[in-house]
Amino acid sequence: MANASFDDALPDALKFHAPSPLVDIGANLTHQSFHRDLDAVLDRACAANVTTLILTGTDLAHAEQAAALAERHSGLYATAGVHPHDASGWTPALARQMAALHDHPKVVAVGECGLDFNRNFSTPAEQVRAFEAQLALAAQSGLPLFLHERDAGPRMRDILNNWRDDIRQAVVHCFTADKDTLYGYLDLDVHIGLTGWLCDERRGHHLRPLVGDIPLNRLMVETDCPYLLPRNLPVKLKGRRHEPALLPWIVREIAHWRGISEAELAAATTRTAVDFFRLPAAHSQQATGDVHE
Repeated sequence: MANASFDDALPDALKFHAPSPLVDIGANLTHQSFHRDLDAVLDRACAANVTTLILTGTDLAHAEQAAALAERHSGLYATAGVHPHDASGWTPALARQMAALHDHPKVVAVGECGLDFNRNFSTPAEQVRAFEAQLALAAQSGLPLFLHERDAGPRMRDILNNWRDDIRQAVVHCFTADKDTLYGYLDLDVHIGLTGWLCDERRGHHLRPLVGDIPLNRLMVETDCPYLLPRNLPVKLKGRRHEPALLPWIVREIAHWRGISEAELAAATTRTAVDFFRLPAAHSQQATGDVHE
C-alpha cells in the first residue's frame, strides 16, 4: 500500500489519466528524492495510466538498485550502464559486473551510456573508451542501447555507424539537439526519446517543428524524472520534483506539435516501446491493476 501521507502530493489539477497506457522509458526512481514515498509515486503513475516504467541505471550502484526495484514490482524494468560523466571509472572488473546485470531478466537495455562533451566530467577520450566497451556489451547481450548525448552528435553518429551492424537497436533518450543531429540519428535507424524539454518555451522551442519529422515507430516518451519538470503544467508543483504520473502532460504537448490526438500518440509510443524493449504484450493493453505488486 502507498504511504498515505504522500497520497495527495499531486494537486487535483495535475491528476491526468492518459487516454491509452503509457510507457515511461526513462525514470530515475532510484534517486534519493523518491526514497520516502516510492509506493505513492507508483500508485499515482498507475492512476495516470502510466503502466510501465523503465528505471535508468547510470552507474553500477543505481543499476543494481533499479534491477532490484524491478524485481519487486510488476510493470517495472531497468537499464544498466555507465553514464559518460562517470566514464573515467570504467574498468574490466566493472565491465564484468555490467555484463552480469545484462543477464538479469528485468534489465532490458544497456545504458545509460554515451557521450557528453558539454560538461566533460570525464575526458572525451575516457568517454569514448567506456562507450565503445558498452557497445561491445550490447552486441554481446543482444540488448538495445539507452543513449545519452549532449554536444557530441557528430562523434556519436560516427561511433554508432561503425557499430550499427552489431547492435540490435538504440534510442537517444532525452533528445534536445538540432535538426541535423536528429536527421543523422534517423538515418542510422536510431529511436528518439522526448521529454518535458519540449514543454519549455525558454529552450525547447526549436524541437517543436521537428516533432513531426520523427516516425511514430521510432518515437518514445519519457519523464527523465525527477528532472525536467514540464513547464506546461496548469499549476505549480511544490518542491518541483518530476514524476511518472506527469508523463501525460508531455504526451499532450508532443501531440499538439505533431498535430495528432493524444490517444494516437500514446498508443503509438507505447507500441514502439514494447517492441523496442521486448516487453510483455500485456503492457501495451489497457491496465487493469496496480503498476506494482
